[in-house]
Amino acid sequence: MTDEVIAHYDALARLGNDPVLDPPELRAYMDKWDGGTFFDMLEPDPTQSVLEIGCGSGRLAVRVAPAVRSFCGIDISPETVKLAKTHLISENVRLVCADFLRYDFSEKFDLIYSSLTFMHIRDKKQAIAKVFSLLGHGGRFVLSIDKNRNSRLDFGEYSIEIYPDDPEETLILLHKCGFADIKKRETEFAYIFIAERPDCS
Repeated sequence: MTDEVIAHYDALARLGNDPVLDPPELRAYMDKWDGGTFFDMLEPDPTQSVLEIGCGSGRLAVRVAPAVRSFCGIDISPETVKLAKTHLISENVRLVCADFLRYDFSEKFDLIYSSLTFMHIRDKKQAIAKVFSLLGHGGRFVLSIDKNRNSRLDFGEYSIEIYPDDPEETLILLHKCGFADIKKRETEFAYIFIAERPDCS
């Protein structure tokens, strides 16, 4: 599945698919997953170290990275990361091309977020547990998941198998992995969760 995901997003990047450059109407459409409500929950500030899982070409990162102390973005598609490097040129930014579940991070983060990426991950519990392990005490996790429960993601003539996220299962897994103070909000196309790693964990 990993190879299929890489091939899918590499192909789209080669075709010029770069959401950072989307026109206003398409940006407004994407905001239905991770617009104002999502950013209100992120609350980025200049003291934070931040990780984005599935940063793509930097659609969200171009707004987050300038507002925080350090930013790390990870994505599995080499061609997509190449695009991100053209948009995120700053000393406080580090971009990694790797599988989030397999990559060995050397630091902890104050804030970890992800939007429309967990649908590519089969083992949701493993992913959430890894997020928990990468957060410092009191760190926050913000996750946007698609309401669509289709098992395939279609983009024009391109189609790929995905693993839809269930909001109730997501809530259960967040609790099981140790998160506390979990809140869920709803947008037109997404459920957004915010959860905290307790200071005492």
